[in-house]
Amino acid sequence: MLKKEKAKVSKEGLRSFFYIFRYIKPYGLQFAGGLFLLVLGSLLFMVFPGAAGEMANAAAGESRFDLSVSDYGWLFLIILVFQGSFSYFRTVLFAIVSEKGMADVRKDLFSKMMSQHLTFFEERRVGELTSRITADVEQLQSAFSVTLAEFLRQIVVLIAGVAILAWLTPSLSLIMLLTFPVIVLLALVFGRYIRRISRKRQDEIAGTNTIAEEAFQSFQVVKSFANEWFEALRYSKSVDEVVKVSLRYARIRGIFFVFIITILFGGIFFILWRGALMVESGEMQLGDLFSFIIYTGIIGGAIAGLGNMYTTLAGAVGASERVMEILKSKGEIMELKPQSGERAPIEGRLEFRAVNFSYPGRVNNPVLQSISFKVEKGEKVALVGVSGSGKSTIVKLMLRFYDPLSGSILLDGKQVSDFDVRTLRSFFALVPQEVILFGGTIKENIEYGRPGATQKEIREAAKLANALEFIDSFPDGMETIVGDRGVKLSGGQRQRIAIARAILKDPGILILDEATSSLDAGSEKVVQQALDNLLEGRTAIIIAHRLATIKNADKILVLESGQIVEQGRHEELILRDGLYKRLASLQFE
Repeated sequence: MLKKEKAKVSKEGLRSFFYIFRYIKPYGLQFAGGLFLLVLGSLLFMVFPGAAGEMANAAAGESRFDLSVSDYGWLFLIILVFQGSFSYFRTVLFAIVSEKGMADVRKDLFSKMMSQHLTFFEERRVGELTSRITADVEQLQSAFSVTLAEFLRQIVVLIAGVAILAWLTPSLSLIMLLTFPVIVLLALVFGRYIRRISRKRQDEIAGTNTIAEEAFQSFQVVKSFANEWFEALRYSKSVDEVVKVSLRYARIRGIFFVFIITILFGGIFFILWRGALMVESGEMQLGDLFSFIIYTGIIGGAIAGLGNMYTTLAGAVGASERVMEILKSKGEIMELKPQSGERAPIEGRLEFRAVNFSYPGRVNNPVLQSISFKVEKGEKVALVGVSGSGKSTIVKLMLRFYDPLSGSILLDGKQVSDFDVRTLRSFFALVPQEVILFGGTIKENIEYGRPGATQKEIREAAKLANALEFIDSFPDGMETIVGDRGVKLSGGQRQRIAIARAILKDPGILILDEATSSLDAGSEKVVQQALDNLLEGRTAIIIAHRLATIKNADKILVLESGQIVEQGRHEELILRDGLYKRLASLQFE
Protein backbone atom coordinates (compact mmCIF):
# COMPACT_ATOMS: atom_id res chain seq x y z
CA MET A 1 0.00 0.00 0.00
CA LEU A 2 1.31 3.42 -0.95
CA LYS A 3 1.58 6.00 1.81
CA LYS A 4 1.29 9.67 1.16
CA GLU A 5 4.45 11.60 1.80
CA LYS A 6 4.25 14.63 4.04
CA ALA A 7 4.27 17.76 1.96
CA LYS A 8 7.51 19.66 2.38
CA VAL A 9 8.87 22.66 0.55
CA SER A 10 12.57 22.52 -0.28
CA LYS A 11 14.69 25.08 -2.11
CA GLU A 12 14.96 22.69 -5.06
CA GLY A 13 11.18 22.27 -5.01
CA LEU A 14 10.63 26.02 -5.08
CA ARG A 15 13.07 26.35 -8.00
CA SER A 16 11.15 23.66 -9.86
CA PHE A 17 7.82 25.34 -9.10
CA PHE A 18 9.02 28.72 -10.38
CA TYR A 19 10.60 27.01 -13.40
CA ILE A 20 7.08 25.84 -14.32
CA PHE A 21 6.20 29.54 -14.69
CA ARG A 22 8.04 29.46 -18.03
CA TYR A 23 5.00 27.56 -19.32
CA ILE A 24 2.81 30.40 -18.02
CA LYS A 25 4.92 33.09 -19.73
CA PRO A 26 3.19 32.82 -23.16
CA TYR A 27 -0.08 33.62 -21.36
CA GLY A 28 1.41 36.37 -19.16
CA LEU A 29 -1.16 38.99 -20.23
CA GLN A 30 -4.06 36.80 -19.12
CA PHE A 31 -2.22 35.93 -15.90
CA ALA A 32 -1.59 39.61 -15.07
CA GLY A 33 -5.21 40.46 -15.90
CA GLY A 34 -6.44 37.69 -13.63
CA LEU A 35 -4.23 38.91 -10.76
CA PHE A 36 -5.45 42.51 -11.22
CA LEU A 37 -9.10 41.43 -11.11
CA LEU A 38 -8.31 39.19 -8.12
CA VAL A 39 -6.90 42.08 -6.06
CA LEU A 40 -9.64 44.47 -7.20
CA GLY A 41 -12.39 41.97 -6.39
CA SER A 42 -10.88 41.17 -2.99
CA LEU A 43 -10.68 44.84 -2.02
CA LEU A 44 -14.24 45.39 -3.23
CA PHE A 45 -15.39 42.43 -1.14
CA MET A 46 -13.89 44.08 1.97
CA VAL A 47 -16.25 47.04 1.49
CA PHE A 48 -19.24 44.82 2.38
CA PRO A 49 -18.79 44.47 6.18
CA GLY A 50 -18.02 48.16 6.62
CA ALA A 51 -21.00 49.17 4.49
CA ALA A 52 -23.24 46.77 6.43
CA GLY A 53 -22.13 48.35 9.72
CA GLU A 54 -22.73 51.83 8.38
CA MET A 55 -26.19 50.75 7.21
CA ALA A 56 -26.92 49.67 10.78
CA ASN A 57 -25.64 53.04 12.03
CA ALA A 58 -27.85 54.81 9.44
CA ALA A 59 -30.85 52.87 10.69
CA ALA A 60 -30.02 54.10 14.22
CA GLY A 61 -29.51 57.65 12.91
CA GLU A 62 -25.74 57.64 13.67
CA SER A 63 -24.17 57.16 10.18
CA ARG A 64 -20.90 58.87 9.37
CA PHE A 65 -22.09 59.44 5.80
CA ASP A 66 -25.10 61.25 4.38
CA LEU A 67 -26.70 58.04 3.06
CA SER A 68 -30.06 56.45 3.83
CA VAL A 69 -30.74 52.74 4.32
CA SER A 70 -32.19 52.65 0.77
CA ASP A 71 -28.99 54.15 -0.59
CA TYR A 72 -27.02 51.35 1.05
CA GLY A 73 -29.27 48.82 -0.68
CA TRP A 74 -28.33 50.27 -4.09
CA LEU A 75 -24.67 50.35 -3.02
CA PHE A 76 -24.80 46.63 -2.19
CA LEU A 77 -26.40 45.88 -5.58
CA ILE A 78 -23.67 47.79 -7.46
CA ILE A 79 -20.91 46.05 -5.46
CA LEU A 80 -22.47 42.63 -6.15
CA VAL A 81 -22.68 43.28 -9.90
CA PHE A 82 -19.05 44.39 -10.08
CA GLN A 83 -17.94 41.58 -7.76
CA GLY A 84 -19.69 38.98 -9.93
CA SER A 85 -18.19 40.44 -13.13
CA PHE A 86 -14.68 40.50 -11.67
CA SER A 87 -15.05 36.90 -10.45
CA TYR A 88 -16.27 35.66 -13.85
CA PHE A 89 -13.50 37.25 -15.90
CA ARG A 90 -10.85 36.31 -13.31
CA THR A 91 -11.98 32.67 -13.42
CA VAL A 92 -11.90 32.59 -17.24
CA LEU A 93 -8.46 34.25 -17.43
CA PHE A 94 -6.92 31.89 -14.88
CA ALA A 95 -8.55 28.93 -16.68
CA ILE A 96 -6.89 30.00 -19.96
CA VAL A 97 -3.53 30.25 -18.21
CA SER A 98 -3.79 26.95 -16.33
CA GLU A 99 -5.40 24.85 -19.09
CA LYS A 100 -3.09 25.97 -21.90
CA GLY A 101 0.02 26.19 -19.73
CA MET A 102 -0.46 22.74 -18.21
CA ALA A 103 -1.35 21.30 -21.63
CA ASP A 104 2.10 22.47 -22.76
CA VAL A 105 3.63 20.81 -19.67
CA ARG A 106 1.83 17.54 -20.45
CA LYS A 107 2.99 17.59 -24.09
CA ASP A 108 6.63 18.27 -23.15
CA LEU A 109 6.52 15.70 -20.35
CA PHE A 110 5.14 12.95 -22.59
CA SER A 111 7.58 13.82 -25.39
CA LYS A 112 10.47 13.70 -22.91
CA MET A 113 9.31 10.29 -21.67
CA MET A 114 9.09 9.01 -25.23
CA SER A 115 12.66 10.15 -25.91
CA GLN A 116 14.15 8.32 -22.91
CA HIS A 117 16.45 5.31 -22.90
CA LEU A 118 15.01 1.86 -22.32
CA THR A 119 16.53 1.85 -18.82
CA PHE A 120 14.26 4.79 -17.91
CA PHE A 121 11.20 2.56 -18.35
CA GLU A 122 12.84 -0.48 -16.77
CA GLU A 123 13.58 1.46 -13.57
CA ARG A 124 10.07 2.92 -13.23
CA ARG A 125 6.60 1.45 -13.00
CA VAL A 126 4.02 2.34 -15.62
CA GLY A 127 1.73 3.63 -12.86
CA GLU A 128 4.43 6.01 -11.67
CA LEU A 129 4.93 7.49 -15.14
CA THR A 130 1.18 7.76 -15.69
CA SER A 131 0.91 9.53 -12.35
CA ARG A 132 3.46 12.14 -13.48
CA ILE A 133 1.39 13.22 -16.50
CA THR A 134 -1.98 12.94 -14.74
CA ALA A 135 -1.98 13.42 -10.95
CA ASP A 136 1.13 15.62 -10.74
CA VAL A 137 0.16 17.88 -13.63
CA GLU A 138 -3.39 17.99 -12.25
CA GLN A 139 -1.95 19.25 -8.95
CA LEU A 140 -0.03 21.96 -10.79
CA GLN A 141 -3.10 22.91 -12.81
CA SER A 142 -5.18 23.20 -9.64
CA ALA A 143 -2.42 25.30 -8.04
CA PHE A 144 -2.30 27.78 -10.93
CA SER A 145 -6.04 27.96 -11.56
CA VAL A 146 -7.43 27.93 -8.01
CA THR A 147 -5.01 27.55 -5.10
CA LEU A 148 -2.47 30.23 -6.04
CA ALA A 149 -5.24 32.73 -6.77
CA GLU A 150 -7.03 31.91 -3.51
CA PHE A 151 -3.75 32.12 -1.59
CA LEU A 152 -3.14 35.64 -2.91
CA ARG A 153 -6.78 36.58 -2.32
CA GLN A 154 -6.63 35.50 1.33
CA ILE A 155 -3.44 37.53 1.84
CA VAL A 156 -5.13 40.63 0.37
CA VAL A 157 -8.22 40.00 2.54
CA LEU A 158 -6.09 39.49 5.66
CA ILE A 159 -4.02 42.65 5.18
CA ALA A 160 -7.03 44.78 4.21
CA GLY A 161 -9.14 43.38 7.05
CA VAL A 162 -6.53 44.06 9.73
CA ALA A 163 -5.94 47.59 8.34
CA ILE A 164 -9.68 48.39 8.35
CA LEU A 165 -10.15 47.08 11.90
CA ALA A 166 -7.13 49.01 13.15
CA TRP A 167 -8.71 52.18 11.72
CA LEU A 168 -12.27 51.39 12.75
CA THR A 169 -11.83 50.10 16.32
CA PRO A 170 -8.17 50.30 17.46
CA SER A 171 -8.60 49.07 21.05
CA LEU A 172 -10.91 46.12 20.24
CA SER A 173 -8.70 45.21 17.27
CA LEU A 174 -5.72 44.86 19.59
CA ILE A 175 -7.63 42.37 21.77
CA MET A 176 -8.67 40.44 18.65
CA LEU A 177 -5.14 40.32 17.21
CA LEU A 178 -3.74 39.07 20.55
CA THR A 179 -6.26 36.23 20.92
CA PHE A 180 -8.05 35.23 17.74
CA PRO A 181 -5.06 34.34 15.48
CA VAL A 182 -3.63 32.13 18.25
CA ILE A 183 -6.93 30.27 18.57
CA VAL A 184 -7.22 29.81 14.79
CA LEU A 185 -3.63 28.53 14.52
CA LEU A 186 -4.28 26.03 17.32
CA ALA A 187 -7.39 24.88 15.44
CA LEU A 188 -5.27 24.44 12.27
CA VAL A 189 -2.69 22.31 14.11
CA PHE A 190 -5.49 20.26 15.66
CA GLY A 191 -7.17 19.90 12.26
CA ARG A 192 -3.96 18.73 10.61
CA TYR A 193 -3.57 16.01 13.25
CA ILE A 194 -7.16 14.89 12.63
CA ARG A 195 -6.52 14.75 8.85
CA ARG A 196 -3.45 12.59 9.46
CA ILE A 197 -5.53 10.08 11.43
CA SER A 198 -8.25 10.28 8.77
CA ARG A 199 -5.68 9.41 6.07
CA LYS A 200 -4.49 6.48 8.17
CA ARG A 201 -8.09 5.29 8.44
CA GLN A 202 -8.48 5.56 4.65
CA ASP A 203 -5.25 3.59 4.19
CA GLU A 204 -6.56 0.84 6.46
CA ILE A 205 -9.84 0.73 4.53
CA ALA A 206 -7.88 0.58 1.27
CA GLY A 207 -5.88 -2.35 2.70
CA THR A 208 -9.11 -4.13 3.56
CA ASN A 209 -10.42 -3.60 0.03
CA THR A 210 -7.13 -4.89 -1.41
CA ILE A 211 -7.46 -8.14 0.54
CA ALA A 212 -11.04 -8.57 -0.70
CA GLU A 213 -10.06 -7.83 -4.33
CA GLU A 214 -7.14 -10.27 -4.20
CA ALA A 215 -9.36 -13.01 -2.78
CA PHE A 216 -12.10 -12.41 -5.37
CA GLN A 217 -9.66 -12.25 -8.30
CA SER A 218 -7.79 -15.38 -7.19
CA PHE A 219 -10.79 -17.36 -5.94
CA GLN A 220 -9.75 -20.42 -7.95
CA VAL A 221 -6.40 -20.52 -6.15
CA VAL A 222 -8.13 -19.96 -2.80
CA LYS A 223 -10.55 -22.83 -3.50
CA SER A 224 -7.89 -25.19 -4.82
CA PHE A 225 -5.78 -24.73 -1.67
CA ALA A 226 -8.87 -24.82 0.60
CA ASN A 227 -7.74 -21.53 2.14
CA GLU A 228 -11.15 -19.91 2.57
CA TRP A 229 -10.60 -19.79 6.35
CA PHE A 230 -7.23 -18.11 5.87
CA GLU A 231 -8.68 -15.36 3.65
CA ALA A 232 -11.59 -14.83 6.07
CA LEU A 233 -9.11 -14.53 8.96
CA ARG A 234 -6.89 -12.12 6.99
CA TYR A 235 -9.89 -9.94 6.11
CA SER A 236 -11.19 -10.06 9.69
CA LYS A 237 -7.84 -8.84 11.10
CA SER A 238 -7.78 -6.00 8.60
CA VAL A 239 -11.35 -4.95 9.51
CA ASP A 240 -10.40 -4.99 13.20
CA GLU A 241 -7.57 -2.56 12.45
CA VAL A 242 -10.03 -0.28 10.66
CA VAL A 243 -12.28 -0.31 13.75
CA LYS A 244 -9.34 0.46 16.06
CA VAL A 245 -8.21 3.45 13.97
CA SER A 246 -11.80 4.64 13.45
CA LEU A 247 -12.50 4.71 17.22
CA ARG A 248 -9.30 6.65 17.78
CA TYR A 249 -10.39 9.03 15.01
CA ALA A 250 -13.80 9.46 16.69
CA ARG A 251 -12.24 10.25 20.09
CA ILE A 252 -9.92 12.88 18.59
CA ARG A 253 -12.81 14.45 16.66
CA GLY A 254 -14.80 14.60 19.90
CA ILE A 255 -11.96 16.46 21.62
CA PHE A 256 -11.75 18.78 18.61
CA PHE A 257 -15.45 19.61 18.88
CA VAL A 258 -14.92 20.44 22.57
CA PHE A 259 -12.05 22.73 21.53
CA ILE A 260 -14.20 24.46 18.90
CA ILE A 261 -17.11 25.01 21.27
CA THR A 262 -15.15 26.11 24.33
CA ILE A 263 -12.04 27.83 22.98
CA LEU A 264 -12.89 29.09 19.49
CA PHE A 265 -16.47 30.14 20.20
CA GLY A 266 -15.37 31.28 23.65
CA GLY A 267 -12.82 33.60 22.07
CA ILE A 268 -15.41 34.97 19.66
CA PHE A 269 -17.95 35.58 22.44
CA PHE A 270 -15.27 37.17 24.63
CA ILE A 271 -14.48 39.69 21.87
CA LEU A 272 -18.22 40.20 21.29
CA TRP A 273 -18.74 40.79 25.03
CA ARG A 274 -15.93 43.34 25.12
CA GLY A 275 -17.42 45.10 22.10
CA ALA A 276 -20.87 45.16 23.72
CA LEU A 277 -19.38 46.79 26.81
CA MET A 278 -17.77 49.44 24.57
CA VAL A 279 -21.12 50.09 22.84
CA GLU A 280 -22.82 50.34 26.23
CA SER A 281 -20.23 52.88 27.43
CA GLY A 282 -20.53 54.90 24.20
CA GLU A 283 -16.97 54.14 23.05
CA MET A 284 -18.26 52.35 19.90
CA GLN A 285 -21.29 52.57 17.65
CA LEU A 286 -23.50 49.48 17.28
CA GLY A 287 -22.94 49.34 13.52
CA ASP A 288 -19.17 49.38 14.06
CA LEU A 289 -19.49 46.35 16.36
CA PHE A 290 -21.55 44.63 13.70
CA SER A 291 -18.83 45.36 11.09
CA PHE A 292 -16.14 44.28 13.54
CA ILE A 293 -17.74 40.86 14.06
CA ILE A 294 -18.00 40.27 10.29
CA TYR A 295 -14.41 41.42 9.68
CA THR A 296 -13.18 39.17 12.50
CA GLY A 297 -14.89 36.17 10.93
CA ILE A 298 -13.42 36.99 7.51
CA ILE A 299 -9.92 37.40 8.97
CA GLY A 300 -10.25 34.10 10.84
CA GLY A 301 -11.34 32.38 7.64
CA ALA A 302 -8.40 33.92 5.79
CA ILE A 303 -5.93 32.62 8.41
CA ALA A 304 -7.47 29.14 8.27
CA GLY A 305 -7.53 29.25 4.47
CA LEU A 306 -3.86 30.20 4.31
CA GLY A 307 -2.93 27.19 6.43
CA ASN A 308 -4.92 24.77 4.28
CA MET A 309 -3.69 26.30 1.03
CA TYR A 310 -0.09 26.16 2.18
CA THR A 311 -0.44 22.37 2.40
CA THR A 312 -1.96 22.28 -1.09
CA LEU A 313 0.76 24.52 -2.52
CA ALA A 314 3.43 22.41 -0.81
CA GLY A 315 1.95 19.38 -2.60
CA ALA A 316 2.07 21.30 -5.90
CA VAL A 317 5.72 22.22 -5.25
CA GLY A 318 6.49 18.53 -4.70
CA ALA A 319 4.64 17.64 -7.90
CA SER A 320 6.62 20.26 -9.84
CA GLU A 321 9.84 18.75 -8.50
CA ARG A 322 8.89 15.30 -9.79
CA VAL A 323 7.81 16.73 -13.15
CA MET A 324 11.00 18.77 -13.55
CA GLU A 325 13.12 15.73 -12.72
CA ILE A 326 11.83 14.18 -15.95
CA LEU A 327 11.75 17.36 -18.03
CA LYS A 328 15.41 18.10 -17.23
CA SER A 329 16.61 14.53 -17.78
CA LYS A 330 18.67 13.76 -20.84
CA GLY A 331 17.01 11.39 -23.30
CA GLU A 332 18.51 9.38 -26.15
CA ILE A 333 16.54 11.43 -28.70
CA MET A 334 17.09 15.18 -28.57
CA GLU A 335 14.04 16.23 -30.58
CA LEU A 336 10.88 14.34 -31.49
CA LYS A 337 9.85 15.09 -35.06
CA PRO A 338 8.84 13.07 -38.14
CA GLN A 339 11.72 11.74 -40.17
CA SER A 340 11.91 13.67 -43.41
CA GLY A 341 12.82 12.32 -46.82
CA GLU A 342 13.17 8.79 -48.11
CA ARG A 343 15.02 6.30 -45.94
CA ALA A 344 18.39 5.40 -47.46
CA PRO A 345 18.51 1.68 -48.41
CA ILE A 346 20.92 -0.63 -46.59
CA GLU A 347 22.49 -3.90 -47.63
CA GLY A 348 21.80 -5.50 -44.26
CA ARG A 349 25.30 -6.63 -43.28
CA LEU A 350 25.79 -6.95 -39.52
CA GLU A 351 28.95 -7.62 -37.55
CA PHE A 352 29.74 -8.01 -33.85
CA ARG A 353 33.41 -7.59 -32.91
CA ALA A 354 34.48 -8.81 -29.44
CA VAL A 355 31.37 -7.36 -27.78
CA ASN A 356 31.16 -7.46 -23.98
CA PHE A 357 28.11 -6.31 -22.07
CA SER A 358 26.62 -6.19 -18.57
CA TYR A 359 23.32 -4.59 -17.65
CA PRO A 360 23.46 -1.29 -15.71
CA GLY A 361 23.81 -1.93 -12.01
CA ARG A 362 25.11 -5.47 -12.62
CA VAL A 363 28.60 -4.78 -13.90
CA ASN A 364 30.02 -7.86 -12.17
CA ASN A 365 27.51 -10.11 -13.89
CA PRO A 366 28.56 -10.25 -17.58
CA VAL A 367 25.75 -11.14 -20.01
CA LEU A 368 27.84 -11.23 -23.21
CA GLN A 369 31.54 -12.13 -23.34
CA SER A 370 33.66 -11.49 -26.44
CA ILE A 371 30.79 -12.07 -28.88
CA SER A 372 31.97 -11.97 -32.51
CA PHE A 373 30.03 -13.00 -35.62
CA LYS A 374 29.07 -11.76 -39.09
CA VAL A 375 25.73 -11.70 -40.90
CA GLU A 376 25.97 -11.23 -44.64
CA LYS A 377 23.37 -9.55 -46.82
CA GLY A 378 20.21 -11.68 -47.09
CA GLU A 379 21.42 -14.32 -44.59
CA LYS A 380 19.07 -15.97 -42.12
CA VAL A 381 20.94 -16.31 -38.81
CA ALA A 382 19.41 -18.06 -35.81
CA LEU A 383 20.33 -17.51 -32.16
CA VAL A 384 19.94 -20.62 -30.01
CA GLY A 385 20.52 -21.26 -26.32
CA VAL A 386 18.86 -21.79 -22.96
CA SER A 387 17.11 -18.90 -21.20
CA GLY A 388 19.59 -16.28 -19.99
CA SER A 389 22.28 -17.18 -22.52
CA GLY A 390 22.19 -13.68 -24.12
CA LYS A 391 19.99 -14.09 -27.23
CA SER A 392 17.63 -11.20 -26.52
CA THR A 393 20.51 -9.04 -25.30
CA ILE A 394 22.21 -9.31 -28.71
CA VAL A 395 19.02 -7.97 -30.33
CA LYS A 396 18.81 -5.10 -27.82
CA LEU A 397 22.39 -4.11 -28.66
CA MET A 398 21.60 -4.18 -32.40
CA LEU A 399 18.76 -1.73 -31.81
CA ARG A 400 20.91 0.34 -29.44
CA PHE A 401 18.57 -0.08 -26.50
CA TYR A 402 21.93 -0.42 -24.76
CA ASP A 403 25.54 0.21 -25.81
CA PRO A 404 28.23 -2.46 -25.31
CA LEU A 405 30.82 -2.01 -22.57
CA SER A 406 33.53 -2.84 -25.08
CA GLY A 407 33.84 -4.04 -28.65
CA SER A 408 31.91 -2.72 -31.61
CA ILE A 409 28.76 -3.40 -33.64
CA LEU A 410 28.72 -2.52 -37.34
CA LEU A 411 25.89 -2.15 -39.86
CA ASP A 412 27.08 -2.17 -43.47
CA GLY A 413 30.59 -1.53 -42.15
CA LYS A 414 29.57 1.54 -40.13
CA GLN A 415 29.46 1.74 -36.35
CA VAL A 416 25.83 1.64 -35.16
CA SER A 417 26.71 4.41 -32.68
CA ASP A 418 27.40 6.70 -35.68
CA PHE A 419 23.78 6.44 -36.84
CA ASP A 420 21.02 8.64 -35.52
CA VAL A 421 19.23 6.25 -33.17
CA ARG A 422 15.84 6.64 -34.92
CA THR A 423 17.43 6.19 -38.36
CA LEU A 424 19.16 3.05 -37.12
CA ARG A 425 15.96 1.53 -35.78
CA SER A 426 14.10 2.37 -38.96
CA PHE A 427 16.24 -0.29 -40.71
CA PHE A 428 14.89 -3.02 -38.40
CA ALA A 429 11.48 -4.60 -37.80
CA LEU A 430 10.66 -6.87 -34.88
CA VAL A 431 8.02 -9.61 -34.86
CA PRO A 432 7.90 -10.78 -31.22
CA GLN A 433 6.58 -13.97 -29.71
CA GLU A 434 4.03 -12.11 -27.60
CA VAL A 435 2.45 -9.55 -29.91
CA ILE A 436 1.09 -6.42 -28.25
CA LEU A 437 -1.33 -4.40 -30.35
CA PHE A 438 -2.67 -0.93 -29.62
CA GLY A 439 -6.33 -0.70 -28.66
CA GLY A 440 -7.45 1.01 -31.90
CA THR A 441 -8.43 -0.46 -35.27
CA ILE A 442 -6.69 -3.11 -37.36
CA LYS A 443 -5.85 -0.43 -39.92
CA GLU A 444 -4.17 1.75 -37.28
CA ASN A 445 -2.12 -1.17 -35.98
CA ILE A 446 -0.82 -2.11 -39.42
CA GLU A 447 -0.22 1.53 -40.36
CA TYR A 448 1.96 1.86 -37.25
CA GLY A 449 4.70 0.22 -39.31
CA ARG A 450 4.76 3.26 -41.61
CA PRO A 451 2.50 6.15 -40.52
CA GLY A 452 0.91 7.85 -43.52
CA ALA A 453 0.80 4.74 -45.71
CA THR A 454 -2.05 4.57 -48.23
CA GLN A 455 -5.05 2.29 -47.90
CA LYS A 456 -3.80 0.28 -50.87
CA GLU A 457 -0.36 -0.26 -49.26
CA ILE A 458 -1.97 -1.31 -45.99
CA ARG A 459 -4.21 -3.87 -47.72
CA GLU A 460 -1.27 -5.20 -49.72
CA ALA A 461 0.73 -5.69 -46.51
CA ALA A 462 -2.24 -7.47 -44.92
CA LYS A 463 -2.54 -9.71 -48.00
CA LEU A 464 1.15 -10.72 -47.89
CA ALA A 465 0.72 -11.46 -44.16
CA ASN A 466 -2.21 -13.81 -44.92
CA ALA A 467 -4.37 -11.51 -42.79
CA LEU A 468 -6.72 -10.05 -45.41
CA GLU A 469 -9.08 -13.03 -45.41
CA PHE A 470 -9.96 -12.83 -41.71
CA ILE A 471 -9.93 -9.00 -41.75
CA ASP A 472 -12.51 -8.86 -44.57
CA SER A 473 -14.66 -11.41 -42.72
CA PHE A 474 -15.25 -8.87 -39.93
CA PRO A 475 -18.28 -6.55 -40.41
CA ASP A 476 -16.09 -3.47 -39.96
CA GLY A 477 -13.11 -4.84 -41.92
CA MET A 478 -10.01 -2.71 -41.43
CA GLU A 479 -11.92 -0.48 -38.99
CA THR A 480 -12.47 -3.37 -36.55
CA ILE A 481 -11.45 -2.43 -33.00
CA VAL A 482 -8.91 -4.95 -31.69
CA GLY A 483 -9.42 -4.11 -28.00
CA ASP A 484 -6.86 -3.57 -25.25
CA ARG A 485 -3.56 -5.20 -26.34
CA GLY A 486 -5.46 -6.94 -29.18
CA VAL A 487 -7.61 -9.00 -26.82
CA LYS A 488 -10.45 -9.35 -29.39
CA LEU A 489 -8.20 -11.22 -31.84
CA SER A 490 -6.80 -14.75 -31.61
CA GLY A 491 -3.07 -15.37 -31.19
CA GLY A 492 -2.64 -16.25 -34.87
CA GLN A 493 -4.56 -13.16 -35.97
CA ARG A 494 -2.49 -10.88 -33.74
CA GLN A 495 0.69 -12.45 -35.10
CA ARG A 496 -0.36 -11.83 -38.70
CA ILE A 497 -1.23 -8.19 -37.90
CA ALA A 498 2.31 -7.83 -36.49
CA ILE A 499 3.75 -9.38 -39.65
CA ALA A 500 1.67 -7.05 -41.84
CA ARG A 501 3.02 -4.14 -39.80
CA ALA A 502 6.58 -5.34 -40.41
CA ILE A 503 5.91 -5.86 -44.15
CA LEU A 504 4.57 -2.31 -44.42
CA LYS A 505 7.72 -0.97 -42.75
CA ASP A 506 9.79 -2.77 -45.40
CA PRO A 507 12.85 -3.22 -43.16
CA GLY A 508 16.35 -4.06 -44.30
CA ILE A 509 16.80 -6.42 -41.35
CA LEU A 510 14.07 -8.52 -39.77
CA ILE A 511 14.17 -9.78 -36.18
CA LEU A 512 11.93 -12.75 -35.33
CA ASP A 513 11.55 -13.73 -31.69
CA GLU A 514 10.09 -17.23 -32.21
CA ALA A 515 7.01 -15.77 -33.82
CA THR A 516 5.09 -19.07 -34.07
CA SER A 517 5.98 -20.93 -30.86
CA SER A 518 2.77 -20.07 -28.99
CA LEU A 519 0.41 -20.96 -31.87
CA ASP A 520 -1.54 -24.12 -32.65
CA ALA A 521 -0.60 -26.18 -35.68
CA GLY A 522 -3.21 -24.64 -37.99
CA SER A 523 -2.35 -21.04 -37.09
CA GLU A 524 1.38 -21.80 -37.21
CA LYS A 525 1.17 -22.98 -40.82
CA VAL A 526 -0.64 -19.81 -41.95
CA VAL A 527 1.70 -17.52 -39.99
CA GLN A 528 4.78 -19.36 -41.28
CA GLN A 529 3.63 -18.75 -44.85
CA ALA A 530 3.30 -15.04 -44.04
CA LEU A 531 6.78 -15.06 -42.49
CA ASP A 532 8.21 -16.66 -45.62
CA ASN A 533 6.77 -13.73 -47.61
CA LEU A 534 8.34 -11.29 -45.17
CA LEU A 535 11.75 -13.02 -45.10
CA GLU A 536 12.17 -13.04 -48.86
CA GLY A 537 15.28 -11.08 -49.83
CA ARG A 538 15.96 -9.77 -46.31
CA THR A 539 18.61 -10.28 -43.69
CA ALA A 540 17.00 -11.97 -40.70
CA ILE A 541 17.97 -12.58 -37.09
CA ILE A 542 15.85 -15.36 -35.61
CA ILE A 543 15.69 -16.03 -31.86
CA ALA A 544 14.82 -19.72 -31.76
CA HIS A 545 13.36 -21.72 -28.89
CA ARG A 546 11.98 -24.48 -31.11
CA LEU A 547 14.84 -25.83 -33.19
CA ALA A 548 12.47 -27.32 -35.79
CA THR A 549 11.79 -23.78 -37.07
CA ILE A 550 15.44 -23.04 -37.93
CA LYS A 551 16.55 -26.15 -39.75
CA ASN A 552 16.88 -24.13 -42.96
CA ALA A 553 18.75 -21.18 -41.41
CA ASP A 554 21.98 -20.17 -43.21
CA LYS A 555 23.81 -20.03 -39.89
CA ILE A 556 23.02 -21.03 -36.32
CA LEU A 557 24.82 -19.39 -33.39
CA VAL A 558 24.66 -21.47 -30.20
CA LEU A 559 25.04 -19.40 -27.03
CA GLU A 560 25.85 -20.53 -23.52
CA SER A 561 26.52 -18.21 -20.56
CA GLY A 562 26.96 -15.21 -22.86
CA GLN A 563 29.43 -16.86 -25.24
CA ILE A 564 29.10 -18.38 -28.71
CA VAL A 565 30.10 -22.01 -28.17
CA GLU A 566 29.08 -23.34 -31.60
CA GLN A 567 28.08 -22.03 -35.01
CA GLY A 568 27.15 -23.57 -38.35
CA ARG A 569 24.18 -25.05 -40.21
CA HIS A 570 21.75 -27.49 -38.64
CA GLU A 571 23.22 -30.45 -40.52
CA GLU A 572 26.72 -29.64 -39.27
CA LEU A 573 25.83 -28.98 -35.64
CA ILE A 574 23.66 -32.05 -35.24
CA LEU A 575 26.71 -34.22 -36.06
CA ARG A 576 28.83 -32.64 -33.32
CA ASP A 577 28.63 -33.76 -29.74
CA GLY A 578 27.85 -30.26 -28.44
CA LEU A 579 25.14 -28.17 -26.82
CA TYR A 580 23.07 -27.90 -30.01
CA LYS A 581 22.87 -31.68 -30.35
CA ARG A 582 21.82 -32.03 -26.71
CA LEU A 583 19.10 -29.39 -27.14
CA ALA A 584 17.93 -31.02 -30.38
CA SER A 585 17.81 -34.44 -28.73
CA LEU A 586 15.63 -33.11 -25.92
CA GLN A 587 13.18 -31.52 -28.38
CA PHE A 588 13.05 -33.98 -31.27
CA GLU A 589 12.97 -37.10 -29.13
